[in-house]
Amino acid sequence: MKGILGRKIGMTQIFDEQGAAVPVTIIQVGPCYVTQIKTLENDGYAAIQLGYEEIPSRKLNLPQRGHLRAVEKDLRILREFRTTGAADFQIGQCIKADVFAAGEHVDVIGTSKGRGFAGAIKRHGFHRQPVTHGATDRVRSTGSIGACAYPGHVIKGKKMPGHLGNVRITSQNLLVMIADSERNMLAIRGSVPGPNGGLVLVREGRKQ
Repeated sequence: MKGILGRKIGMTQIFDEQGAAVPVTIIQVGPCYVTQIKTLENDGYAAIQLGYEEIPSRKLNLPQRGHLRAVEKDLRILREFRTTGAADFQIGQCIKADVFAAGEHVDVIGTSKGRGFAGAIKRHGFHRQPVTHGATDRVRSTGSIGACAYPGHVIKGKKMPGHLGNVRITSQNLLVMIADSERNMLAIRGSVPGPNGGLVLVREGRKQ
């Protein structure tokens, strides 16, 4: 399983060989460093841990510095990627954008924009209530939520107002249009979850 960490820069468009405009999301990826290798014998599963974004050493506590001593880098973000080929990596190895190539399909994981407390119309796409008989102050309400005398309570999972956004989202099977290792940049066709500047994980697509 190939993977890398990065930050979403924003959206733009490029033109393919036929001259058609293709919407793409630009992601600034890496350089990432292998900070830990987990094996079946020692940890019960095989994975590599990648570190991203160098920061001043004073911003890390002693346990964090000790964990990163072998890498000789002070890194802000650590994430794991499951892989069956953990033995092919070495501590301190640098991972750049060239881990992917144009034409590959990837899954991008990010945190969606937080919308706060939202009503049922915005959160679930409900229709408004009819504006009749003076009901002008109830047009955006949820409406009836009961189920008659039985079972006598609101059924679990009922679509109601509540917190919207700020959840982990995976966009699957997106196409890599450009992989620029010199500028550590990926241009991925389509939209990617999260705001500009948000952290994203790019990994090999599971459903290609």
